[in-house]
Amino acid sequence: MKTKFDKAYWDTKYQENQTGWDIGAASTPIKTYIDQLKNKELKILIPGAGNGYEVEYLHKLGFIDVTVIDISGQPLKNILDRIPDFPKEKLIQTDFFEHCGTYDLIIEQTFFCALSPTLRKYYVSKMNDLLVRKGKLVGLLFDFELTEKGPPFGGSSTEYLNLFAEKFKNITLERCYNSIKPRNGNELFFIFEKNK
Repeated sequence: MKTKFDKAYWDTKYQENQTGWDIGAASTPIKTYIDQLKNKELKILIPGAGNGYEVEYLHKLGFIDVTVIDISGQPLKNILDRIPDFPKEKLIQTDFFEHCGTYDLIIEQTFFCALSPTLRKYYVSKMNDLLVRKGKLVGLLFDFELTEKGPPFGGSSTEYLNLFAEKFKNITLERCYNSIKPRNGNELFFIFEKNK
């Protein structure tokens, strides 16, 4: 499952400050979803979290079990610089596909679109493996034509539904009404529930 988008690739992006995906704050649609969560003890994973503004938002709201994964060490250091009391053992530098654990909720924010499209089926399987029964995968997917040039790589609601259908029940997949301006019209908000 090796692709050119490896640790060295992402380390270089951070070193050269080529982080165009970084919006500097928690994404509005994800923030809106987090705001309605009542159980602060949910076991939450954010893979490919980058600078992790959603992580920071969850921490400020008092969520006590948030795990962060990134293949590059720099964004994890950036999170710790901003949130010095964040548990260091919950900041994991690793390849997502090698991670083991179980979670109630996984938040997807520009991770799926950064993976080579050849890894999408593996992504779905891995997400299924990491979630508890009836666990949820929630977040944003880009809604523009799938391209060979990326990241980000795009896709459509039909492609996503076909991809996730075997292992997930679709609860929500709809165009975002509250995307940030630069992404307006290009994002789908989704909630998929593990169906087995």
